[in-house]
Amino acid sequence: MAPIQITRGGGVACGAGMATDVRIEPWRQQDLGLLQALLGDPAMMVHLGGPESAEQIAERQTRYLRPDSGCFRIVSEGAAAGWVGAWEREWRGETVAEVGWSVLPAAQGRGLASAATALLLEHAAGLGRWRFAHAFPAVANAASNAICARLGFERLGAHDFEYPKGSWLRCNDWRISLS
Repeated sequence: MAPIQITRGGGVACGAGMATDVRIEPWRQQDLGLLQALLGDPAMMVHLGGPESAEQIAERQTRYLRPDSGCFRIVSEGAAAGWVGAWEREWRGETVAEVGWSVLPAAQGRGLASAATALLLEHAAGLGRWRFAHAFPAVANAASNAICARLGFERLGAHDFEYPKGSWLRCNDWRISLS
């Protein structure tokens, strides 16, 4: 897949507070360090049950490298700034796209996650596989919940999820139509 680009004033509406130079690109072998910084840092994983082990990150890297993984690196101003992805999930008797994102601390607060997620949703809609996309940020994760609201997701309520195995999280269910 060629990089997808978004710029303020470009072909995709960015909305107030979104970054002006963002693209999502296919995951690469050399992005392992980015994944380690995002998933191995206790502060970055506070809303997701804690940091992943080196083995878990290596396994995730292998999955992200698959051409159909639905996982992309977020690039802004020429530098990798985070991760965004969509994957298939069974939810309440329906097959939906679940979306998630993570942005490095130094790049947070600039609208990168919102802009990259908007690109991801556009990409997922173009695939024609799902009617809806859902995001499940922890109830306590104010920043991720704000991204969902900013992008026009509808909040459907809170649910308990086991993630990772053995750890329970209270998450909001946010839904957006992909049609």
